[in-house]
Amino acid sequence: MTTGRRQRWDPLAASAALLAAIMIGVYAAVLSRQDEQPAVWFVAALAVAALLAGYGAARSARLRRPALSVAGSMMVALGLLGILSIGLPILGGGVLALVAAVRAAR
Repeated sequence: MTTGRRQRWDPLAASAALLAAIMIGVYAAVLSRQDEQPAVWFVAALAVAALLAGYGAARSARLRRPALSVAGSMMVALGLLGILSIGLPILGGGVLALVAAVRAAR
């Protein structure tokens, strides 16, 4: 049952931000078990996407739609690059962010 009031934050965008942040840790853990160093550019891009999605989770954010669009696009691209290892959840987070961006236009 809804009260007619909208939440101050968007659960889709917040889920995308949380998923991106979690996947940074998963990526670092997987590579440390393989005695490899994480790609700094990948971690940085995923962190930027997480921050943008987190910013876009606030419904009052002035640049919400562009932030979610960029975050979603980055996550989809990163998910496709890592599809053979950790990419699928990142790809899913990108789709969540893009859906949140489309819904922000309404």
